[in-house]
Amino acid sequence: MVLGLDTCLSSCSVAVLEGERMLGSAREVMARGHQERLAPMARDVMARAGIGFDRLARIAVTVGPGSFTGLRVGIAFAKGLALALDLPAVGIGTLEALAAEGSGLVFPVIDARRGQVYLQAFEDGRALMAPDAVSAETAAARIAELSLGRPFTLVGSGAPLLADLARGAMVIDAEGADARQVARLAAGRQPGPLRPLYLRAPDARLPA
Repeated sequence: MVLGLDTCLSSCSVAVLEGERMLGSAREVMARGHQERLAPMARDVMARAGIGFDRLARIAVTVGPGSFTGLRVGIAFAKGLALALDLPAVGIGTLEALAAEGSGLVFPVIDARRGQVYLQAFEDGRALMAPDAVSAETAAARIAELSLGRPFTLVGSGAPLLADLARGAMVIDAEGADARQVARLAAGRQPGPLRPLYLRAPDARLPA
């Protein structure tokens, strides 16, 4: 039984999975406030599923890329819960979780602001490139190079930014990863240390 969590982007999502059966899930779109909502949301999802936290076998959480504050909230909560319950934890890349929303050739794209997007490519769940922070123009060029005229899907908050540059794509706009996909991916994944994936330096600066 896996508890999946996502707070990396503009949504907060929780899901609990047993084998192939999804027992419960919840998702709220929010620009901020993940820290206040995550624990109550997890409690409510578990309560609606009718199971206690002691029945969980592992905790899964997205580890980035994403907002610095959001991914820290999710990772800290997952670490704390895993420690309290003496459970293994599994980190899932945000782009990989987004890619699970599509099939075939999928390019998960996150709007990284400052004229950049976070991009990765997957085909039938297999990564074709490492996650990267690039300009929209560079992203479009990589998509053209990897797709070679084949049909593909763009998914994520950055997908609409590339729709005009990558014509013919199926576009799935998503404010964040779905914890249901996080749980499914983590069910067969080897647990390990939860390390945030940062693709660029933080926007915050110390006062002069």
